[in-house]
Amino acid sequence: MATVFEMIVKGEIPSVKLYEDDDVIAILDINPVNKGHSLVISKQPYPVFTDCPAAVLDHMMEIARRIDLKLRAELGAEGTNIMINNGPASGQEVPHLHIHVIPRYKGDGKTPVFNKTSYDEGEAALYGRKLAL
Repeated sequence: MATVFEMIVKGEIPSVKLYEDDDVIAILDINPVNKGHSLVISKQPYPVFTDCPAAVLDHMMEIARRIDLKLRAELGAEGTNIMINNGPASGQEVPHLHIHVIPRYKGDGKTPVFNKTSYDEGEAALYGRKLAL
């Protein structure tokens, strides 16, 4: 079954397009955190970040960068959240790679908050060994 983003790419569902080329489409999110919240979507349905070829991901980030600049210039955004929810455990609702570009303003009260943890004695070094590239 096609994802909502595949249907948007095919023109089966209407959207407000900000950008489109052979690999990427950028649209306004229909349920924005703040008005102007945009999505940069791969045209191919890569379920998660790690499935996407590096060249396409690089291009998606460049489009996100350009949208960020536009949000600041046209809407006066004072900052942005650039987010990829990568897999269901991260809050990804549509299994199709997309980058959120969310305009932010001081005092908007919409900062994502994560409950932080800490490492036990020696645990950071263990994680460092496991994760070293």
